[in-house]
Amino acid sequence: MRPAPGPAIRTDFPYETTREDVRIPLPGGLRLYARVWRPVTGEPVPALLEYLPYRLSDWTAPRDWQRHPWYAGHGYASVRVDVRGHGNSEGVPGDEYDATELADGVEVIHWLAAQPWCDGKVGMFGISWGGFNSLQLAALAPEPLKAIVTVCSTDDRYDNDVHYLGGSVLGVDMHAWAATMLAFVSRPPDPAYAGERWREMWLNRLEAMDPFIHTWLSHQTRDAYWRHGSVCEDYSAIGAAVLAVGGWHDPYRDTVLRLVEHLDPGRVRGIIGPWSHQYPDRGLPPGPAIGFLQETLRWWDCHLKGRDTGVMDEPLLRAWISASHPPATVYPELPGRWVGEPAWPSPNVTPVPYAFRGEPALVDSPQHTGLDAGRFFPFGNDADLPPDQRDEDAKSASFEFAVGADGTAVEILGRPRVRLRLRLDAPAGQVVARLCDVGPDGSSTLVTRGALNLSARDGRDRVVPWPEGATEDVEFELNGIGHTFPPGHRIRLAVSSAYWPWIWPQAASAGFVLEPEGSGLDLPVRTRTPADAPIGFPPPEESEPLEVVYPATLEPARPERLITRDVAEGVWRLEVDPKYGGTRVYPDGLEFTEDALETYTIQESDPLSATAASRWTVRLHRPDLGWDTRVETRSETACDADHFLTANEVICREGDEIVFHRTWEKRIPRTAG
Repeated sequence: MRPAPGPAIRTDFPYETTREDVRIPLPGGLRLYARVWRPVTGEPVPALLEYLPYRLSDWTAPRDWQRHPWYAGHGYASVRVDVRGHGNSEGVPGDEYDATELADGVEVIHWLAAQPWCDGKVGMFGISWGGFNSLQLAALAPEPLKAIVTVCSTDDRYDNDVHYLGGSVLGVDMHAWAATMLAFVSRPPDPAYAGERWREMWLNRLEAMDPFIHTWLSHQTRDAYWRHGSVCEDYSAIGAAVLAVGGWHDPYRDTVLRLVEHLDPGRVRGIIGPWSHQYPDRGLPPGPAIGFLQETLRWWDCHLKGRDTGVMDEPLLRAWISASHPPATVYPELPGRWVGEPAWPSPNVTPVPYAFRGEPALVDSPQHTGLDAGRFFPFGNDADLPPDQRDEDAKSASFEFAVGADGTAVEILGRPRVRLRLRLDAPAGQVVARLCDVGPDGSSTLVTRGALNLSARDGRDRVVPWPEGATEDVEFELNGIGHTFPPGHRIRLAVSSAYWPWIWPQAASAGFVLEPEGSGLDLPVRTRTPADAPIGFPPPEESEPLEVVYPATLEPARPERLITRDVAEGVWRLEVDPKYGGTRVYPDGLEFTEDALETYTIQESDPLSATAASRWTVRLHRPDLGWDTRVETRSETACDADHFLTANEVICREGDEIVFHRTWEKRIPRTAG
């Protein structure tokens, strides 16, 4: 396949720009590290804030340089701030999105508004963590915050994040993201920016940290811990105008649908493209990319400068509907088209029921069902997306529906819903449903999926054991999608009782009997209308990139995803290289190296054999300063019938000296997962 075109590089802007690094004071005396790009003008301008723990002086620097100077060149002070206890900011790290992080964010917004170069109006933007706290700070409604752009974020921290899915523990990212953050939090401040206190700051952080997974696994139902920061608890608290952006290959895309449904239509717009967990201008698979910076400039100019840019005349939701495509783990660009919806739920979308047929089916999937699920967080790498689903379908109960006997395609937009009549002979279990597009050659492309922990069938905030031997009806939604099933294809709904490593196996589950009578699928079928005007975006552009060098390596490339099978023992092992960045050298002389490997192992008939392990090595080296530091972490998660078992280790070195070494081991009761 041909590579997707990259963004154009813009060098000519309405304003010349300046850049400076500053320290923003907080009550109590701590200071947060910030980088400010500003237009050269004698007039005060609005400020844009991106607020993250991911280290502005190295890890996000290449991405930051693509957009912050671009905004400054168009008349905004664009500001990137490291969260307390991360990067070169002072203090110690806390939990993700905790009350301290949000209180600090409010202080930063007020500080920006009070600067002589700011006109008092502030916008906020970000992807993932930065998109999360943009929404959460908008719900706290600091007066200067007038508009936000939230990308690949969630309004529901329990049911639409990396921890739980349908009330089930996410085996893949509950573990992997906790392990990643342990390695990230353990990195030292950079003496080139933090100064002589870098070592003291580092040791203070290390002494204060605790692996996130301890907290996350201690809250297995949707309790007050998860309600904190979940803006779905009270959408009316959000005062700022919200541009919500997502991608159909990102796990957070349903947030866009909920925001355009629940927020004031005069204050919100939504865009969902074909993208993975990336900004839509970067040109990373799957495309096509769009002129995202230009689109957000229309948003800022409207809501921060009071200009009529026409952005609020756009449809409430602009969504990409993919044409049918064969299964593949990467697509430079997907076929399809943009559509506009005037409201959500849309008057153009109607739920169409598809009833199941056949005899009752025993669904007792092998525990390794799910190894072809693809990456929970696709980032645009070559092995991210699900391959052909035929192997997974064979481990599931499948129901099929022919498309186009009359020559008409079936176009869907929104969240499909499944209705299942199940009989269980155990108190616990889980069900996974995958919607697939089956071509005439038998190939099966995963369209979308969903899951339900059966003990959460009456609500994510409670545990209701299944009455053994009882038959009950359950319903749940699959993730939202825009897709076209063409004539001659088949719609397949595949139901399994296991999905490793996405979902941690239930200890006492032995599968279930699915009764087709009373079961079915509701598809959100979209009808094309004469009002379907063409939707378009300008081509992507960015500012000049940071000149980062990625040295060549003589080592053979490691597979991104490798599955091995011990045939005699029935043990399956998945190795994943997340490929976040590898080795790079920054223009300021910093040599940054990171290497990570995740492994997921399970015995095909034993749900208690599931194990997840992660290894991280990070080196930060400044030859000119004689500064050489290394972080090594090890994280493991396993289980028995009654507990999750976690083990974590951190070793930090300065040169050859070990300056910190700690291990943690926890047994956490399995209350719901």
